[in-house]
Amino acid sequence: MAGIGFELKKFFSKKGLFALIRAYGYAGIVCTGPMLLGMVLLAGVRMIATFAGTAKDMQELLICMITYSLLASLLVTNLLSMITTRYTADMLYMNKDDRIMPSFYGSIALTYVIGGLGYGIFLLFSGIEPMHQLCCFILFMELIVVWQEINYLTAVKDYKGILLTFLMAVVAGLAAGYLLVRAGADPVLSLFGCVIIAYGIMLVWYYRLLIQYFPQGRGTSLAFMEWIDRYPQLMGVGTCIGIGLYIHLILMWASPIGVQIKGLFYSAPGYDVPALFAFLSILITTINFVTSVEVNFYPKYQIYFGLFNHGGTLIDIENARDDMIETLLKELSYAFAKQFFATVVFIVGGTLLIPRLPFGFTEEMLGIYRVLCVGYAFYATGNCIMLMSLYFADNVGALLSSVVYAVCSVLGTWFTMNGDSRYYGFGFLIAGIIFTATALMRLISYLKKLDYHVISKQPLIQSKKTGPATRLSRKLEERYCEKEKI
Repeated sequence: MAGIGFELKKFFSKKGLFALIRAYGYAGIVCTGPMLLGMVLLAGVRMIATFAGTAKDMQELLICMITYSLLASLLVTNLLSMITTRYTADMLYMNKDDRIMPSFYGSIALTYVIGGLGYGIFLLFSGIEPMHQLCCFILFMELIVVWQEINYLTAVKDYKGILLTFLMAVVAGLAAGYLLVRAGADPVLSLFGCVIIAYGIMLVWYYRLLIQYFPQGRGTSLAFMEWIDRYPQLMGVGTCIGIGLYIHLILMWASPIGVQIKGLFYSAPGYDVPALFAFLSILITTINFVTSVEVNFYPKYQIYFGLFNHGGTLIDIENARDDMIETLLKELSYAFAKQFFATVVFIVGGTLLIPRLPFGFTEEMLGIYRVLCVGYAFYATGNCIMLMSLYFADNVGALLSSVVYAVCSVLGTWFTMNGDSRYYGFGFLIAGIIFTATALMRLISYLKKLDYHVISKQPLIQSKKTGPATRLSRKLEERYCEKEKI
């Protein structure tokens, strides 16, 4: 999927401040659009609610319901995100573009069944009003589609369309919420409705881009499930990364600074708000990964593996391997340096500017913000290294580092959440450090024996892994073929 980076790189090659701003704008929205939209909407909703004089408890309930829906949808879609990305990349490589859209529909349907059932039961017993339950469920279902669309949009080159969609969603959503509140409508329902409208616009427009780019398709919508049996580790990677990244927020709701908003809805405003701002610090690394690391590394990667496929000599293979590894390590070091610089800027700038914003930042919250900025920096660097392991098909190594991250994030947050507030966020920070160290050691160890791994993984007898997911997929495919014959 490095092709997206090559396209975005063209924008960065143009000179001038405006061109640079446009390049980062395109890259940021393409890579993190829906997540960034959520942050903008959360900030906008809070400001509109404050301006309209909405009661504090109602504001907290609104933010809490939106946050729960965002986190629930992310955790559920992470189950299949790596699988669908791998499947899409394979279909594009094999020129089977007509297989992509059916997998899109199938992944949504499967996620709806898993997530809809779980989140629906939670909402049913959550203790909030039925109308609020409905709004939460609608937003949750919208978000599942949007997250899945992002997995497929990486192949679409309509960056202006993606950027305009983001802007339309922000403006339309916040404008609708403001007008409804000014008209005297229920503030919670009005502002929740504006979030639903914003993501609804993004959902529809993203889908429009997908159907314009990909053919209508053939085959069953669950054909991608065969990839679950082929690459079972990828499900674990996506799930564990999601747990490691978000679990510290959930656990802190049960900490001494956590408060019960209503029913089963809890929050820790003194931690959640700093985390929201700190998360923005990793956008630089996210953008840099697809526009620099992948772009500069991928040609070397192609040359190395091309020599195996086209009869390269041992000397040529060894030289290509050394050149590729040198480029990879250089690009990763550049990425780490950029993230370090961005973290310093966010810490210094945030300390000066954030207290001036209407979010009620205290000195304690600023301390948490600074710790989390460093924690997210280590997550971003560790995630980059882990993704490079996937380039070399080291799925086991990626899973190992992801499991370590998830476990350390849970344990680290658990041990620090009931202690002195000065240590809030340190559990997440330590987990990020261990994640980065584990992923880096695994990658270096793997690269030292890269030739061996490449050759030894080739089977003596060609066979395909089969499992329950594969058998179900093939049965559905057979039924589809029978219907086509009729």
